[in-house]
Amino acid sequence: MDARPTQGEAALAFALRLLNSATPEEAVTFTAQLFTRRVAIWWGHECLRHLENLLDPPDIEMMALAAAWVATPDAAHRSRVAEAAAACSTRSPGVWLAMAAGWTGGSMAPADAPVVPPPRFLTGRGVNAAVLSALARGKRADRQETLETFIGMAHDLV
Repeated sequence: MDARPTQGEAALAFALRLLNSATPEEAVTFTAQLFTRRVAIWWGHECLRHLENLLDPPDIEMMALAAAWVATPDAAHRSRVAEAAAACSTRSPGVWLAMAAGWTGGSMAPADAPVVPPPRFLTGRGVNAAVLSALARGKRADRQETLETFIGMAHDLV
């Protein structure tokens, strides 16, 4: 993403400017990093729910695990969603969302190694991949309206 907010530009104003740019998908990229990890996962979940007709049963399962983590953001739920995502052979929208939830804590290192916490940005990257990969499954003619809906949902969460 090359665009940057101007001095004093509010986050959602910047997201709207991105939405109306030549690359409106960057509004999703920015918004995925805007929230706390838990809220970002919930926003991504709700975006995917909006496109649920484009998703496969494994995506729905992964979304349910991510939603369970949002409802109870403890280590047990995080581990469960991370393990389920890691076991998937494809990186589909629901799997990306589950991976994002898994990157909210814990360690990225093997169990017998020192703890390596996931960097903060990984959760947003996972949410971004989830939302944009789901969006790519839809009709191009519907893309702008869908993006506007997603950014409107983000506005409601601020």
